[in-house]
Amino acid sequence: MQALNHHQHRFILSIMRATHDLTLATLRPDGYPQATVVSFVHDDLTLYAGIGLDSQKAHNIRQHNKVSATITPPYTDWQHIRALSLAGTATMVGDAEENAHAADLMLFRFPQLRQLLPSTASNWPGAVFVRIDPLLISVLDYEQGFGHTELFAVAPDH
Repeated sequence: MQALNHHQHRFILSIMRATHDLTLATLRPDGYPQATVVSFVHDDLTLYAGIGLDSQKAHNIRQHNKVSATITPPYTDWQHIRALSLAGTATMVGDAEENAHAADLMLFRFPQLRQLLPSTASNWPGAVFVRIDPLLISVLDYEQGFGHTELFAVAPDH
């Protein structure tokens, strides 16, 4: 496993920019993993997703903050698969400033939300932002060869 260099960091960000959804895996109280698709935004390598305040995902994260996620942009054939698989921690955003920041990122990336949500952008009834801090990122880049993967450790401060 290696630390990220500048080129790899940029490559990871390009995959995040090319994709609106990720699959988030959390751990249910009965021990089974639960994988769900959620829309996301990111600030550098920190990911944010809006989830239901009383959803199973939210309950799972409150009980066990270790998560996994996959991000795969569309591709035309297997030779062009690029994807991320990451392991990290998830935290419900409670800080008003961080909540407003996540809301701003969401509204910028998904402007159609302005029509669906109340005028107060950082207070969305029934929803909470979850922050995902990656600790390990596996990069799939089949353009480098079929099945090509590299595993990177992410510094806590990115």
